[in-house]
Amino acid sequence: MAGEEPYPRKILQYMEGFLVSKALFSACELGVFERLQGSQWSASDLALSLGCSEDGMERLLNTCVSLELLTARTDPHGAVVYSNTEMSSMFLLKSSPRSLCQSIEYSSRTIYLCWHYLSDAVREGRNQYEKAFGVDSRDLFEAMYRSDEEMVKFMHLMNSVWNICGRDVITAFDLSPFRCICDLGGCSGALAKQCVSAFPQSTVTIFDLPKVVRTSQQHFVCNQDERICFCEEAEFLKDLHAALKLIVHSCHDPEKSKESHKASEQSFIPNTNLYDISKIHSKWIM
Repeated sequence: MAGEEPYPRKILQYMEGFLVSKALFSACELGVFERLQGSQWSASDLALSLGCSEDGMERLLNTCVSLELLTARTDPHGAVVYSNTEMSSMFLLKSSPRSLCQSIEYSSRTIYLCWHYLSDAVREGRNQYEKAFGVDSRDLFEAMYRSDEEMVKFMHLMNSVWNICGRDVITAFDLSPFRCICDLGGCSGALAKQCVSAFPQSTVTIFDLPKVVRTSQQHFVCNQDERICFCEEAEFLKDLHAALKLIVHSCHDPEKSKESHKASEQSFIPNTNLYDISKIHSKWIM
């Protein structure tokens, strides 16, 4: 209508968007979706089972219903009972092969805290791990991998993300002509697995920091798959030749990204190709 005051719908959505994230994070952290797997519970029973207040649990459950993460119905006894939606069963259960639980946990406990200091990051032009976690943040990956436990958590994050979108990313181009591929910053090896699955005639060498390589070998990549092998950083810088090089995670740190690209270019042989997956992946997740 003419003269009607504009309503700041988008601004309000942006302003309160973090509330949605925290509702999802909290429901996962408290074990709501796990407890509702294959069953339905009332708010009071679920609160008792998970050690929560009944009022708080009911509010959280109703929020999850509005977010289409849960469904609610009235049982024959007149009680409101809740159950998982198909989407929650697929992505929010730890036992699901497409689970995002590890990614959600990392987002809640690490990324969310770092973003609290976004204004400082913009002013200073550097990451905020020191303020968020009290660790030296001059080297981003040293801060991210500040303990073996934190490194494994980050690798689980990347593993869960690539399990969802890895095949789409790796098949965005026809890589079948390339038989020898280097996954630069391959982390848990999830993308390498997607690569050899989509292009079974190829072999993939995962290049990463020595401690990441060791952890990936111990926890993520089966030794029986001879199409996937590893190369630690020092070895790569000396001599690594591949027909195709995938730049995956170096985008997290501008300086590391420059170093990775430079090292890749220096070790190129004729007919070598560089495929910067990080740029495609960043566009998909932004």
